[in-house]
Amino acid sequence: MGNGTELGRVRGLGSAKEGAHHWWHQRVTAGGNLFLMLWLLVSIAHLPGYDYAGLHAWLASAWVAIPMILLIVSVFYHFRLGLQVLIEDYVHDESRIALMLLLNFFTIATAAIAIFSILRIALAGVPA
Repeated sequence: MGNGTELGRVRGLGSAKEGAHHWWHQRVTAGGNLFLMLWLLVSIAHLPGYDYAGLHAWLASAWVAIPMILLIVSVFYHFRLGLQVLIEDYVHDESRIALMLLLNFFTIATAAIAIFSILRIALAGVPA
């Protein structure tokens, strides 16, 4: 008892015991995204001006750069988790592996570009 259906036991199929972990990560990143996006909206709303120099100086602050990097990491990880579920549920042929690899490379590359851009502004300081 408790080993699934008879057909599932015969085929060796059943729970992979990975669903709860994936589900939990999606919920945690969703909460983090909500919190960090609220911070971003409030922070932008309190800016005195929206010109290039003002936004550059704002992003050069460590108090802004660090939450922005956390936002990028959280959003892209959440994005990856969601599309992974989509691929696993709806793609049933050999292209599934290629799509998962493409998804991982795309997510890592775009997140790295965003983080590099933030760090370049933050570490360069305020422009003269």
